[in-house]
Amino acid sequence: MIRRGRPAGPRTIGLVCAVAAAGALLSGCGSSGSDTASPQKSAAPSRAVPATAASLNADQAQRKALVPTAKVDYGQALKAAIAAVPSSEAIAAELKGTPSSPYWDTVVATTDGTAYAVRVDAVSGKAQKPQPQSDDPDDKQELAARLGKATVTAQQAAQTATEKTKGTVTTIELGDADHGNDTVAWTVGVVTTDDWNETTYEIDATNRKVLWMHVDQD
Repeated sequence: MIRRGRPAGPRTIGLVCAVAAAGALLSGCGSSGSDTASPQKSAAPSRAVPATAASLNADQAQRKALVPTAKVDYGQALKAAIAAVPSSEAIAAELKGTPSSPYWDTVVATTDGTAYAVRVDAVSGKAQKPQPQSDDPDDKQELAARLGKATVTAQQAAQTATEKTKGTVTTIELGDADHGNDTVAWTVGVVTTDDWNETTYEIDATNRKVLWMHVDQD
């Protein structure tokens, strides 16, 4: 399904809301999993004419300024975050900051649903001290159940998205799929450097199928 409007915001539970803040921006590469029905096989619209500085809107200009400054990609940032929290799994990352001080906001969690926010410098790759998130038993139980269902990793989801749209992964997050039915999905944002648009994919976290995509040209 190709989304014509802006996609819904992140759907992860409250304990990861530190990562779901303003401005989606991350880095990736790819090989794809299964495709869905024919409407979902559509790649992002062709971009025959690169955007010029004068034609960029505020969001595009922000991406153009920030994305090239990140020397550490999303995969390296998640690896650093996981190393900071033993026996954890990646559940979210977002490129944030300024061109002079870019960083990754990441979230990792252990199998019991305990989540930690870890800020990773996007130039040096150094991870700061993990910050524990919500201790609410219901939040932890919900996240543990989500982790138990997800058989597709963050890296695999990013690979699926970047095979569809060649670019830099700037956001990735595990949450519930838009269409419900207890489906767990990864939301992946990919920025293309010819026009600085962001294409967002929702990818089933059990089979790598693309559930929907949306190109942000606002």
